[in-house]
Amino acid sequence: MKLSGIKLQQFRKHHALTFRPSDSITLIHGPNGTGKSNILDAIHYCALTKGLGNAPDRECINFAAEYFLLQSSFESDHGISYDIKVGFSVKEGKKVVVNSHELDRFSDLVGHIPCITFSPAELPVVNGSPIERRRFLDTALCQTSKAYLESLQNYRRTLQQRNALLARYHHDTKQRSDIRLWTEHLAGAAAKVLVYRLDFINEFAATFASVYKELGAGELCSLYYRSSLGKKFDTGESEYLPEIIFQRFLDVEEQELARKQTLIGPHRDDISFYLDQREVKKYASQGQMRTYLISLKIALQRYIFFKKNEKPVFILDDVFSELDDQRIDKILSLVHGFGQSIITSTTDKNHEYVMGISIYDLLNT
Repeated sequence: MKLSGIKLQQFRKHHALTFRPSDSITLIHGPNGTGKSNILDAIHYCALTKGLGNAPDRECINFAAEYFLLQSSFESDHGISYDIKVGFSVKEGKKVVVNSHELDRFSDLVGHIPCITFSPAELPVVNGSPIERRRFLDTALCQTSKAYLESLQNYRRTLQQRNALLARYHHDTKQRSDIRLWTEHLAGAAAKVLVYRLDFINEFAATFASVYKELGAGELCSLYYRSSLGKKFDTGESEYLPEIIFQRFLDVEEQELARKQTLIGPHRDDISFYLDQREVKKYASQGQMRTYLISLKIALQRYIFFKKNEKPVFILDDVFSELDDQRIDKILSLVHGFGQSIITSTTDKNHEYVMGISIYDLLNT
């Protein structure tokens, strides 16, 4: 997948800007505060219908304007063209138009424009709360499997319904029977989500370990799925998972009735990251965590290519800060020749040796 060009109108710091990257690596160069990251944000909007930091659409409007409009053109590795417009106005809300067709559901675009991001702001994926790692997992899977996206949406709807019943529970036999019925639905929905996630971890782990090694890091890295259901599951159990999960819900039913919320399930699961069998978020240095995150994203780039036979657009924000030249060299060599990469940096020093790199100077546009 390649971005041919994108136009920004009244988007964040830019009143009007047109950006056309090269097919290989484009380095967006400029001082802090010039809106480099805003360009990456706009690309992410056009690929996944939302910005990099999940900020409210209203906050992306340029100061004193009442709307923003993004117009982009992508072409897949198989020659399929996508003309995508994402607009938001205070009066009319958000609209997404793909090849002149307005989408009724924004999620219909997910997966068509595979896009991987890196930003130092994403370090919580490595050292933050479980919700950050679940978001990483869900974003990866939703871009490679429409079935997973649908399964996740169904799980969330079922969870919302069950939580609503739990919130209204007042020791009534009929209420308890209704909750039990939704527990059965939730167990089936949870099983589908869990199987997809376990398959992802099993397939992704080797690629991730290989990338981490290629970056020159000497430690042995590994990752494990941590289910809140209190059991280590195997995808070979998929036929029996709904029944197993249903029983686990019954085990904690009294606690959930007392707390009035669903206490276990995929929405409470986590991934544990390790270096030399030591948990990263507890023992790794800031530099190790940054290298770990970069490795996760490069590995995800390769994973998506393996699953979809499509190289994703890779957008990297401020990837060079706090890294030595040797590590920068290795990152550039890993992404070079593997699809299109768009990178922001406050400097273009020492990058001219990379064959095919294009410098986009934001101050001279």
